[in-house]
Amino acid sequence: MALATRALSRKFGTFRVLRASLEQPLDPSVISHHSSHGGFKIWRTLFFVVCIPAMAIAKINCSLQEEPPRPEFKKYPYLRIRNKKFPWGDGNKTLFHNPHVNALPDGYEDEL
Repeated sequence: MALATRALSRKFGTFRVLRASLEQPLDPSVISHHSSHGGFKIWRTLFFVVCIPAMAIAKINCSLQEEPPRPEFKKYPYLRIRNKKFPWGDGNKTLFHNPHVNALPDGYEDEL
């Protein structure tokens, strides 16, 4: 118990030091000494020179890519097993069925 009390007093003792340092008024000369002059200009220049061209290249890359072809349907005996009908629709399609991506047990809908 004494060990836990010592550990807690050490932990909360750091808060006292932090609080005391926050209560002291800040010296403006210290702030101006540590601040870098022109930091805003550097970040603004980086944004316009690096970020905007990178976003434009990413947009072009995404818009120029073609959609990959749909994989050929292979009827495996262990996939798309329907022991009973689904309780929605015709009972053969899954809840979030997409006819372009999800195949039925016999194949894709547009190929049947």
